[in-house]
Amino acid sequence: MKTRAKAAIFLTLFFAASRQASAADIYAVDPTHCSVVFSVAHSGFSFVYGFFRQAAGNYILDETNPANCRFRFAIQADSLDTNNADRDKHLRSADFFNVQQFPTITFDSTSCQRANTPDGGVLYQVTGDLTCHGVKKQVTLPLRMLGAGEGPFKDQRSGFLAQFELKRSDFGVTTALEKNLVGDAVSVTVSFEGVLQQNQNTPPGSR
Repeated sequence: MKTRAKAAIFLTLFFAASRQASAADIYAVDPTHCSVVFSVAHSGFSFVYGFFRQAAGNYILDETNPANCRFRFAIQADSLDTNNADRDKHLRSADFFNVQQFPTITFDSTSCQRANTPDGGVLYQVTGDLTCHGVKKQVTLPLRMLGAGEGPFKDQRSGFLAQFELKRSDFGVTTALEKNLVGDAVSVTVSFEGVLQQNQNTPPGSR
């Protein structure tokens, strides 16, 4: 219930902040079609993969002026899953994510630029503040649009993919680095679909 309450508050604040963007399309991330996957090296022998089960977000798309685009996401840190209960418990502890003190990982964009990929696709270079483990850092994420239009449920959707790398030491998570037991570089893949909530032809409050 606490997780749902946090997500509800997050979404409410987003929509309140987005009312001024009536000339753009506002989307809510579909949690059943949102994946946050990460991997990290283990002792130089293999890579351990995991994902976060709970994530919420909204975004604004303005195809006429990409500078107006905005992306916000919140991930519940304690929803991590690496398919091993003991390891997950350790990752949630103060040695790593310290989920009791820092329950949420957030991203809030501050600027956006649009470009075309070599194959004719659309790529948004989204710069914003990523907060994890109580540390806020500015990052730029390459967000590729995979598609936009009518979805299988007769709603309007858009979908994206982002693949990037972070260093956990940049966020103050340094456990097991000195012996190279767990790598510093963390590869992250995020893919999501958003459902259209409002656009320039939809008066605020009509949905």
